[in-house]
Amino acid sequence: MQLTFASYNIHKAVGMDRRRDPERIMAVLHEIDADVIALQEADRRIGERASVLPRSEIDDSPWRVAQLAKRPRSIGWHGNAILVRREFLVGDCHAVDLPTLEPRGAACADIVCHGQPIRVLGTHLDLSGLRRREQIRSLLGFVDGCDGDCPTIIMGDFNQWGRTTGAMREFADGWQLITPGKSYPSRQPVAHLDRIVASPHWHCHGAHVHHTRLSATASDHLPVVAELEMRTK
Repeated sequence: MQLTFASYNIHKAVGMDRRRDPERIMAVLHEIDADVIALQEADRRIGERASVLPRSEIDDSPWRVAQLAKRPRSIGWHGNAILVRREFLVGDCHAVDLPTLEPRGAACADIVCHGQPIRVLGTHLDLSGLRRREQIRSLLGFVDGCDGDCPTIIMGDFNQWGRTTGAMREFADGWQLITPGKSYPSRQPVAHLDRIVASPHWHCHGAHVHHTRLSATASDHLPVVAELEMRTK
């Protein structure tokens, strides 16, 4: 089984031209056409934490929202949301709290793809770096506490410049750090902030930064994409 995973910090749908344009974000998602997508900054930060992507736009898309939001107008948790291709079954979903000095969390969805259960977490880690290691430990603790040895993907904006340094050293025991390339800022990217981390169950066939004319304007981050195949036992 081979699947396409993508992670995209959509910057509340505000592009480099300072315009909030949710339809432009959806157009980028259609360009990527991934099977599972982790979004960051998908909800407004204050008030009702309403989704910046209209529900009608998502309803007309190939994806459904993993239902984990705690507020009726939100699609995620602390801005983290997961979109899943409609033909896949979405099971248990969790809003995961992370240790933090500022509002941070993770979205988790258990998905059945072609009969195979997988687990996906989307997150947006600490900007300051003071709690980033603790946050990764918390994510790994959550995964360890789940039932079964489930193939897992953790993806998002890690806010970590080094590919394998700093907080990324917390990943061990076979976790694969997939850093597709420079993704921030979108017009002239210099930093590898967005990445995908896979459990040992997966083989990575390829990864890339989705850099198109549209994605270079739609958000201050570029999406990152990985093609992963389940290893045979």
